[in-house]
Amino acid sequence: MVIGLFVLLGHASCDSKHEEIEEDATFLVTSPIRKDTVIYKDYVSQIHSIQHIELRALEKGYLQNIYVDEGQFVKKGQLMFRIMPLIYQAEMQKAKAEASFAEIEFQNTKSLADSNIVSQNELALAQAKLAKAQAELNLAEAHLGFTEIRAPFDGIMGRFHVRLGSLLDEGELLTTLSDNSKMWVYFNVPETEYLDFISSNSLDDLPEVLLKMANTKKFDSPGVIEAIESDFNNETGNIAFRATFPNGKSILRHGETGNIMMPVPLENALIIPQKATFEILDKKFVFVVDPDGVVHSREISILAEMPHLYVVQDGLSAEEKILIEGLRKVENNQKIHVDFVGQDQVLSELNRLHAE
Repeated sequence: MVIGLFVLLGHASCDSKHEEIEEDATFLVTSPIRKDTVIYKDYVSQIHSIQHIELRALEKGYLQNIYVDEGQFVKKGQLMFRIMPLIYQAEMQKAKAEASFAEIEFQNTKSLADSNIVSQNELALAQAKLAKAQAELNLAEAHLGFTEIRAPFDGIMGRFHVRLGSLLDEGELLTTLSDNSKMWVYFNVPETEYLDFISSNSLDDLPEVLLKMANTKKFDSPGVIEAIESDFNNETGNIAFRATFPNGKSILRHGETGNIMMPVPLENALIIPQKATFEILDKKFVFVVDPDGVVHSREISILAEMPHLYVVQDGLSAEEKILIEGLRKVENNQKIHVDFVGQDQVLSELNRLHAE
């Protein structure tokens, strides 16, 4: 019993010292800051080339030559494919011969008509035959030209859907070609957010936006919203926006996905450090310290999140003091000693940590 009594007294002495340490400890507090700021809303987006087309065969025949490779950059007018041209060459030679014959026949008829040997009707008939022969020659040349498939613009080759020696049908898909010098990024905006956007922006001077790529890194150049579709999607209640991004380094490719970061200016926003909050059942709380140094937990609602910061929608005022350190060491309604730290100093420290 004596030993137990000493143990009990020793334990009580330790608890007393612990409470004394807690009461003597000084905790840092600060006040929310009000300032104009900009937050970013994310929208899932689809990335498209400004020109992305399918290249198809315009004539039937065997694929005789492939002059390019998949993923290769090609210049406008560069020869990419050739379909075996023998039949079309023969047809063009035949059309040339018929055009030459019609030209000779016309010249002879013209000489006779000038000498009043034949009528003007016979001359007109010869001239019509010549025009028909020349039209057939032009058609044959066009068909022969279709056996050579050239790049309609500068771009990057897609995957081949045919191989050398393939028997092609008219209209068969060969590959795709993408102009990635600029990219069109499409994203859908809900109706309520569209109305907020239109009310605060001019259609003649739309704001720049940022692009967060699939690896969560930001694309190095901002884009500009250039188009808003005319109709809402009745099923989703969204309307499509289109932003254009320069792509000088060819990082972006057709078919990629990402997130558009739309700037949303906030006037007189109430901002607190994220580290001043804690969660209970997915709800955000802070410890508010009253003028007597007593701690009170309070639920707050968050309007937006920024690096290391929250924009508070409801639950706090700019005049109140909140605990920013030692949140796990205090309890509700506990009296503590505090040391006030200005919000500017807190923000400066957070910015330094964010930069590191």
